Amino acid sequence: MAKSREQKGEIIRSLKEKIAKSKSIVFTKFNQFGVKDNEDLRRKLKKENGEFYVAKKTLLDLALKDSNISGLAPKEFDGKVAAVFSYGDEIAATKVVDKFKSDKDKEGKIDFVGGIMEGKFISAEEVNALAKLPGRQELYAKLVGSINAPVSGFVNVLTGNLRSLVNVLKAIEEKK
Repeated sequence: MAKSREQKGEIIRSLKEKIAKSKSIVFTKFNQFGVKDNEDLRRKLKKENGEFYVAKKTLLDLALKDSNISGLAPKEFDGKVAAVFSYGDEIAATKVVDKFKSDKDKEGKIDFVGGIMEGKFISAEEVNALAKLPGRQELYAKLVGSINAPVSGFVNVLTGNLRSLVNVLKAIEEKK
């Protein structure tokens, strides 16, 4: 059933709010996407402070133009298109969709077609590359490990000298 002009205006307002609030947006094409798959993906995205939003490509296009984002025309994408908004970590939602689409049961049902990062359009290849990056928490853990490595190495060197001294004293004691 066709939507009225008021309903379309409300959808565009909602999309503009989501665009303004999000740190990144990824566009996906989806095919043979059932209700169960849809609910599963939405639940996983919600845990990562993301949102899966399906709207007509023309309405998406109008909302993006009103938000001063250029270089992108969702109308040109083939098939059904959904926007995945990431409100927290910029790539967390992208990683969720990538993990979701790599699942054997969901193979070929969803794929990246592009995205917006820092107000600029990025291609599907760039979105795929971003999805393969480690997450923010994992990067923090690696950073802390890198900072901690020299300190723990220094402690091992100091304890090594003490161990050597104890071994020498034990050897002297055994000789007497």
